Amino acid sequence: MEKIEGLTVRQLQQESARALATIEATNNNIYQFNKKAHHNSHNWYRAVIEWYIDQYGDLPSVVGPGTEVKLVNDK
Repeated sequence: MEKIEGLTVRQLQQESARALATIEATNNNIYQFNKKAHHNSHNWYRAVIEWYIDQYGDLPSVVGPGTEVKLVNDK
């Protein structure tokens, strides 16, 4: 996805944190990202963000419940 490819590592971390805060923390939910990222954290962040975009149509900081998530270090 073009939007994701332009993000810095820190932005990937922040966007994926927002997305993860919106889903139920179950083994199956987390496993879906592990299958796509096989020991690569950058791909894992991307998989989480792609899932969120599929659900809500844009980045977690832009639309949906991710916009309400307050990060501890939100800079």
